[in-house]
Amino acid sequence: QVQLVESGGGSVQAGGSLRLSCAASRYTYVRYYMGWFREAAGKEREGVAALDTGGDSTYYADSVRGRFTISRDSAKNTVYLQMNSLKPEDTAVYYCAAGDVFGLPLNYRAYAYWGQGTQVTVSS
Repeated sequence: QVQLVESGGGSVQAGGSLRLSCAASRYTYVRYYMGWFREAAGKEREGVAALDTGGDSTYYADSVRGRFTISRDSAKNTVYLQMNSLKPEDTAVYYCAAGDVFGLPLNYRAYAYWGQGTQVTVSS
C-alpha cells in the first residue's frame, strides 16, 4: 500500500527556513525512490530533490542546491526537505512523491505516487 502524507508548509519571509516532512508507509519507504517536487502557478511541475532510501544517493535541482537538503529517518519512514535561504521564487505547492525513477530522479514523470501537496509561500 502506497501512502504519502506531507506536512510543514507555510508562509515565510525571504531568507527564512521551512522544513517539509513526508510520512510514508513502510512499504513505500523501502520499495521506492522518494522525491520532492514543486509546482508554481502557471508553471510545470519541477523536481527539487530526491533520494534513494536504500542507499546514500541524493539529487538536487541546480536552483536549490546548497540551500535545500533532503534527508530521511528510516525509523519513522519519513523523508524531509529542509529549505534554507528561501526566495520568493521558491513559492509553490510542494509535493512528495515515490516511484521507480529509472535513472531520472528529478523527472516527475518517473514517479507514480504522490502526496496531496503543501503550500510554501515566500514573501519579499
